[in-house]
Amino acid sequence: MSGNKIFEQSVKINASATIVERCITNQTLMHRWLNPALRCQPIGEWNTEIGGESEFIIQIPLLQPTLHSKVVERKPGLVVWEFTGFFHGRDTWECQPQLKGTQLVNRFEFTIPNPIVKWGFETFAQKLTKADMEAQLQRLKLVAEELQQQE
Repeated sequence: MSGNKIFEQSVKINASATIVERCITNQTLMHRWLNPALRCQPIGEWNTEIGGESEFIIQIPLLQPTLHSKVVERKPGLVVWEFTGFFHGRDTWECQPQLKGTQLVNRFEFTIPNPIVKWGFETFAQKLTKADMEAQLQRLKLVAEELQQQE
């Protein structure tokens, strides 16, 4: 992907990798930490195994930009969604078990094929998107640590 952008961040979570992975792959738990302006709906049955498809819809009045995503890589502790729409790229979530807890790494690699959308993103939304992705990790951390305390 030429002209691609990469946003990568990570967070230490005081929960097992199994619980952290559940927060990423369980649709109900996912909606607890996703940005409330972002809706994820499955295409068919919810599925985070290879081939599982969903749409991520940004709740902007009138526009509602949508990314079509498909799981293209999956193994314990790793989910990679490939997406098309106004962005093209991959969103990788990797749970790295630690002595105490889990290091969660999220890598969002994408290109924006439409030059007008690209300009708009770079001018208005890039910093907000990166900040929101970091905030999502903090919300996911809270959900996972709450689940860990319940077990």
